[in-house]
Amino acid sequence: MIKAVPTLDNNLNFLTKIQRLSWALILFIIISAGIGFTALYSAAEGNLDPWASKQIIRFCVGMGALFFIAFVDIRWWYRLAYPLYFLGLILLVVVEIKGHIGMGAQRWINLGFINLQPSESMKIVVVLALARYFHTATPDDMRNIRFLFPAAMLILTPVALVLLQPDLGTSLMIVMAGITMFFLSGAPILYFIIGGVLVALSLPVAWGFMHDYQKQRVLTFLNPESDPLGSGYHIIQSKIAIGSGGIEGRGFLEGTQSRLNFLPEKQTDFIFTLWVEEWGFLGGLFLLGIMGGIFLFGQLMAQKIRYSFGRLLTIGITVNFSLYVFINTAMVMGLIPVVGAPLPLISYGGTSMLMVLVGFGLMLSAYVHRDAKLPRM
Repeated sequence: MIKAVPTLDNNLNFLTKIQRLSWALILFIIISAGIGFTALYSAAEGNLDPWASKQIIRFCVGMGALFFIAFVDIRWWYRLAYPLYFLGLILLVVVEIKGHIGMGAQRWINLGFINLQPSESMKIVVVLALARYFHTATPDDMRNIRFLFPAAMLILTPVALVLLQPDLGTSLMIVMAGITMFFLSGAPILYFIIGGVLVALSLPVAWGFMHDYQKQRVLTFLNPESDPLGSGYHIIQSKIAIGSGGIEGRGFLEGTQSRLNFLPEKQTDFIFTLWVEEWGFLGGLFLLGIMGGIFLFGQLMAQKIRYSFGRLLTIGITVNFSLYVFINTAMVMGLIPVVGAPLPLISYGGTSMLMVLVGFGLMLSAYVHRDAKLPRM
């Protein structure tokens, strides 16, 4: 039986919790989602169906989850960190056994009303579990390989299961989120240097285990013009659309690449391209500015949280969100290989939208209960 832990904010009432929310962060989340709805409306050539209407409903449900999670005492999420992590692992195993296959990969569990993608949830629960694990870590602990090994397994276990789907992009995102948590917790820089060298040395071996389509993505990134009507088609069309937008854009619903269906996956991975074609360089800067505001508010919130678990959780989720923004935008501009990473809050997708808002809910819970005292165990 878990004993109650006294906190400084033990008597917070509902009104106080509302006042302690970061309403600036919530406003930026709503603006980001509004941009997404607008882009999805345009992607459907001026129709709410089939994407925008569903995304609006999902956002409303997700915002309900966000507020519910934010108002729950952060000590509950501390206690549930490991159970939620293992539940995520179980769902990944279920995907391997009887998952729904789509676009050549087995990544979804068909629940009837939604196709649940457990790998999306692991981006959040891995950060949650590592925040709990490192909550009581001392500088000596962070130099101790024995202490760090279980934390590394918290990352590598879901990564191995996600790679089986196969989903290299999500696997890399989980790894990067985990590495961020190690860095934030004070792991020695030497360990990161050694890890980087080992990764570099293992690349030739890893190449041999990659699927043909994954190898082709890397080769296409190096020379997209080598197959302009095949593997290089997506990125070439994306660059054309971005370039055609100019400074001010072609205008709402006036993007030729998207309207004439030259732009692939315009409602998911390449939605930033659609937005920039219509709203131009200035529109792209505005969108990135909103995303940067979310990152900034996340950092400011973390500075006011008085306990390690909340700070690590808040910064970890913020960095995880920002990594996705960077990877998606860099991908559609041809700066990195295409890895299938959605633009959070903007791209069409139920599980992705829900998990992003769940993550923000956990951040807000830590911030609302920022004066809490958590157990040192």
